[in-house]
Amino acid sequence: MVNLYFLMTALFMGMAALIAADAALTSFTLLPWFNGLRWLRVHFITLGAVTEALFGLLPAIVAIRAGLPRPKFRWDIWLTLNLGLLALLVSIPIINRALIFSGGTLIFIAATLLLVQLQGMRGTAMTQSASGGGAGRKFYIAGLSYFLVGILVGTGLWLGWSDWLRIQVPVEVHIHANNWGLLSLVFAGLLVDLYPTWAKRPLAWPRSITPIFWMLTIGALGLVLGPWVKSNWFSVPGIILFLAATFWLLLNVIKPLWGDKVAWSQPGLWHLVTAYFWILAPVLVAPLIILNVPGFPGTGIEQNAPQALIYGWVLQFSYAFIGYFFYRIFLPDEPVRLGGSWFSLITGHLGGFFLWASIFLADYQSFLHGMAYLFWTISMIPVVWALWQIMRRGLASLSDRDILPEGTLT
Repeated sequence: MVNLYFLMTALFMGMAALIAADAALTSFTLLPWFNGLRWLRVHFITLGAVTEALFGLLPAIVAIRAGLPRPKFRWDIWLTLNLGLLALLVSIPIINRALIFSGGTLIFIAATLLLVQLQGMRGTAMTQSASGGGAGRKFYIAGLSYFLVGILVGTGLWLGWSDWLRIQVPVEVHIHANNWGLLSLVFAGLLVDLYPTWAKRPLAWPRSITPIFWMLTIGALGLVLGPWVKSNWFSVPGIILFLAATFWLLLNVIKPLWGDKVAWSQPGLWHLVTAYFWILAPVLVAPLIILNVPGFPGTGIEQNAPQALIYGWVLQFSYAFIGYFFYRIFLPDEPVRLGGSWFSLITGHLGGFFLWASIFLADYQSFLHGMAYLFWTISMIPVVWALWQIMRRGLASLSDRDILPEGTLT
């Protein structure tokens, strides 16, 4: 039944490609601008494709790593998540506050149920040792905890909760909780848990996993509290910890593969590693924004960096891992590889470069903005097509015996 989550993942990826194409056409003034679609562009990827994939995968990954039986499909989690997403997709473009509250509440419930499920999936020391550990579990639990904060603050953006929560910069808090909290921690957990499987070797320094976890977790806390109270006393240490942990994690991934020409001939590996450039870029320029350097387009970066972050980092990381899991789930008898292609890698990065260029070249902003979304759109099209083909082949290979157990027709 995990296939239900992946069916929704493929649907949201398709919608993300369409909405990115709309952004390109809007920037080229070929279509009229509609304000509500700006929210949809990034959330079709984050709340849509990525969240669907993570909710379907995390219980199974934790169970395998803890040496536990495969968990049962949780209809309560799937229904509350998808009903909440549907409510938000309908309500936010038209700003229907009742539906926004309902959608945010349902997704909050779904995330809480998944968090409780993962919290209860504890294997014995013996089963964890036999199955290779389970170090990613704590990353997933911490990431989902930040997701709850992101949902609360994000829903409150439309309902006026920021005042009584005393949030100074609520949009930044929402973005930081979801990106530096949820996605950074969960993606790190996926790398920790699955690297030995697809790389066929351990991380460079397995003992570094725990300090990396705490550095990412505390760093994310600083990056959430900084805009919450509008204080650099939280933001600056948060940036330092986050950068150090991310570089350490990437070195863990790269060092064992250094010099392995076969490994580096896979575009999926390049997607995973180079995607982190787009999460490091806004963090590296953050001190210049904080210091209010004259002539530096801090406002432009704050407005556009989230798009570059989602389409550059989240989308490219997702190309690799979602493609990998589609192979594992739908075509288990075929060789498994990371998703993505050289075409999606090149066009994905070109989109990021054009968007950042639009920040600094204000006179050409609309054109460069349109080119960014055009490249992101064409990078998604072959990936979405590949996912649908994998799923179609997998579903077509199901035999009658797989669908109807032996004896049900007699």
